[in-house]
Amino acid sequence: MTPAKILAEASRVDVAFSGNAVLSNVDLVVREREIVTLIGPNGSGKSTLVRLVLGLLEADRGRVFLRPGLRIGYMPQRLVIDDALPLTVERFLALGGAATRRARLAALGEVAVARLADTPIQKISGGEMQRVLLARALLREPDLLVLDEPAQGVDMTGQAELFKLITGIRDRRGCGVLMVSHDLHLVMASSDSVVCLNTHVCCTGHPETVTRHPAYIELFGPLATEGLAVYTHRHDHRHGPDGRVVEHDHTNSHGDHA
Repeated sequence: MTPAKILAEASRVDVAFSGNAVLSNVDLVVREREIVTLIGPNGSGKSTLVRLVLGLLEADRGRVFLRPGLRIGYMPQRLVIDDALPLTVERFLALGGAATRRARLAALGEVAVARLADTPIQKISGGEMQRVLLARALLREPDLLVLDEPAQGVDMTGQAELFKLITGIRDRRGCGVLMVSHDLHLVMASSDSVVCLNTHVCCTGHPETVTRHPAYIELFGPLATEGLAVYTHRHDHRHGPDGRVVEHDHTNSHGDHA
């Protein structure tokens, strides 16, 4: 099997602001068709590391490599839009570049919100907005998706649907995904590799390996290990981006968290 190509790599990077270390000797690798998730407490350097990958910040020390010609699609944690701005969802996507209307509608369809194309952007729910932002990132035809807290403001059921959607996009498009997340109960099932960050890399590797690491347990506590390692959610219906039931299957029973 041919090894997956590296899309982005940070090697021994240091970043300090006003003399305070934000990143210290940090390594990161994201390959094709791989979902890498950054976890860690607030102030641990996750957003700074993302900014390095996006080229918005230079490291004080170390090296950041991006594959030549790499196309990056970025989904911010949140985006504030003026309530007085008359803007439909489809027109909002048009602000992002030269994509055709057909491409914009296709991107909305890929994230299951095509019905919102002519809806005022101010009228959609938080979960729907996250999907619209994901569609906006997909319009760049990315080799690498960078997602900063993609499930921000989405309830637990909506989070499960969103992470499933992100995994499906990776599978269909063959892109790499670098994701920042606090949604620990779902992120492990969606990730190929996890980097636990707290200024330095506390631990990294396959999710099951990370959840057993002493540094991870010290940061998140022993109860987090049990929940993250075995979390599943089964139900007899499917929810739309706004949380409402859109499909029902009487053949399955409702299951609780394992």
